[in-house]
Amino acid sequence: MYEIDAKGVYYKNLNEKIREAIKNHQKDIVLNDVCGQYYIGCGLDDKDVKITINGVPGNDLGAFMNGPTIIVNDDAQDGVGNTMNGGRIVVYGSAGDVLAYSMRGGKIFVEKDVGYRACIHMKAYKQMNPTVVIGGCSGAFMGEYMAGGTLILLGLTKKKNKPISGVYLATGMHGGKIFIRGGVDKHLLWSEAVVVEPDESEMKKIASEVKEFCNLFKIDYNMIMEEEFVKVVPKSTRPYGHLYIPGP
Repeated sequence: MYEIDAKGVYYKNLNEKIREAIKNHQKDIVLNDVCGQYYIGCGLDDKDVKITINGVPGNDLGAFMNGPTIIVNDDAQDGVGNTMNGGRIVVYGSAGDVLAYSMRGGKIFVEKDVGYRACIHMKAYKQMNPTVVIGGCSGAFMGEYMAGGTLILLGLTKKKNKPISGVYLATGMHGGKIFIRGGVDKHLLWSEAVVVEPDESEMKKIASEVKEFCNLFKIDYNMIMEEEFVKVVPKSTRPYGHLYIPGP
């Protein structure tokens, strides 16, 4: 294990320290006293590297990342997994806005809540098919313009008579799948998205990802799976096609 004291370190200098450690064949890196430093793990490729963060990382954690594992032992700010291609990010807390923005591969697990526009523009790319599991609730515009991948929302922090997500759920969605535990109020949903039942293969996918989530956060798997799941999908792969002017 290789420890780096991040207290008061400028974000560029911290990221240089991380890259230097990896260059020197360090595979298990622990960052202590992190407080808002941007771009931790950005663009890293080595699948054998694990970065453990003690503290709250700043925006764009794991952006463009291609392989490592990042563990956050606290909350995370905006843009976690921005355009991430591979690897795994685990947040033992809540995350901010635009989680998994344009994410193309890998996995993200968040123990508690996320902010607005989670998984906006998330997509599958060739053999890459990203998965995001959120243990709590989400803000508005979750799944906005989503084009691929799997998003699972568990709602474990949901309060009585409160919605599991914000309004405009799946706005502009034209691909991928959103699975929501316990159902979703239809008035939250964009008019071009529909709620249907997951099929048997999709329930196996949900079960597999929820099991991994439960193992990470020490949560009762059977308790979670007692609730039904619904699937949110778009009515069309071209939801705004009617707005285009036909060609000659």
